[in-house]
Amino acid sequence: TRCAQHAWPCVTIRICIHRRCSEGHVPNSHGSDTSSLPGFANLTMGYNKYLRPYFGGEPVQIAMSLDVASISSVSESDMDYTATIYLRQRWTDPRLVFHGNKSFTLDARLVELLWVPDTYIVESKRSFLHDVTVGNRLIRLFSNGTILYALRITTTVACNMDLSKYPMDTQTCRLQLESWGYDENDVTFTWLRGNDSVHGIEKLRLSQYTVERYCTLVSKSQQETGSYPRLILQFELRRNVLYFILETYVPSTLLVMLSWVSFWITLDSVPARTCIGVTTVLSMTTLMIGSRSSLSKTNCFIKAIDVYLGICFSFIFGALVEYAVAHYSSSQKCPAKAPQEGPANELSKEMEEVNITNILSSSITSYKRKISFTSIEISSDNVNCSGLTMKTHEKIKCVLRNKMHRIIGYFTIQNPSNVDHYSKLLFPLFFMLVNVFYWAYYLYF
Repeated sequence: TRCAQHAWPCVTIRICIHRRCSEGHVPNSHGSDTSSLPGFANLTMGYNKYLRPYFGGEPVQIAMSLDVASISSVSESDMDYTATIYLRQRWTDPRLVFHGNKSFTLDARLVELLWVPDTYIVESKRSFLHDVTVGNRLIRLFSNGTILYALRITTTVACNMDLSKYPMDTQTCRLQLESWGYDENDVTFTWLRGNDSVHGIEKLRLSQYTVERYCTLVSKSQQETGSYPRLILQFELRRNVLYFILETYVPSTLLVMLSWVSFWITLDSVPARTCIGVTTVLSMTTLMIGSRSSLSKTNCFIKAIDVYLGICFSFIFGALVEYAVAHYSSSQKCPAKAPQEGPANELSKEMEEVNITNILSSSITSYKRKISFTSIEISSDNVNCSGLTMKTHEKIKCVLRNKMHRIIGYFTIQNPSNVDHYSKLLFPLFFMLVNVFYWAYYLYF
């Protein structure tokens, strides 16, 4: 036929699979230009799409490159990200070599007639190939048998995240490409130009993240059925913390400072101080619930923002408890003066009785000595010392009671107004100290 008589074959733009094309006849609609292009059926005569190139011999080398068009969302609750990529694969098939130095772009539907790699995206949850207005695929054939196969894919890929430093965290995610059925004895994967094989990722603009760095890796996946080639695109996403500072950190800090206003209000203003304390506690509780609602499925993590909100809630609750202690101490100070006079008098009376007991015991002892000198024996049974023994027990009780009063006195607030005075200094000082440790730990460790 006429197509078979040419010295070098090439591909027609209009390709059919009817019997006329299989016989090698190509419609000549463009004159001499079309006469130099062979029929696709002649080019693929004896071609078996079910067998890889170099079948039974050396593995096929597949070079890949990709463009990252967009990363539409990064979900902390589902721990995944959604990206749209342009994946390009190149390999050489000696069965498709033709003479010349030209390349031809074929209809994407012809991919069904060629062998293509069985590349898949590892850890992909959902993926689809765009098909508007037609399937977004590209087939380009070069004279040396090299095939360029390009796809436009949107995929949702799992990304294991460590949210312990949220929202000051940096997440490392991966996009992994691997052969599904061909092991390393059949195909090998390589990046076309190393790190330069990936484009577009440095220009991405995300709502909460900034792409810090990325790199390309070549690895192998060891499975039970063999060792499979794998290409890895690894990139780091650093979260923009400014949004969380304005939405959570600043309001919670202002609520803590608002709770300190009660220290400048007198203890007698019960409604004012109670209103400030309860209002700040409820507002802080609402802020904590709101911060958790956006990450409802990741509550198992103790995040950095949870630690800060817990610190702020503790200081606000502490300011409310401080007023309760100060007010209770002031209310008990005046009534406590009268009961203190009774035990003091009893204590003095008991001490006097003890002194009298000592005098009586010494007198009786001296009296016994005098009687013994005059040979008159007086038995100790004739003297009733039961009262003296009772006074000794009362002395011990008195000493123990005195010690207890002293111990309680150490923990008794003598002047309730000093509680507010010390709180004005201690609460802000401790809060600033805790903030220094908090930000230093989560930003630099």
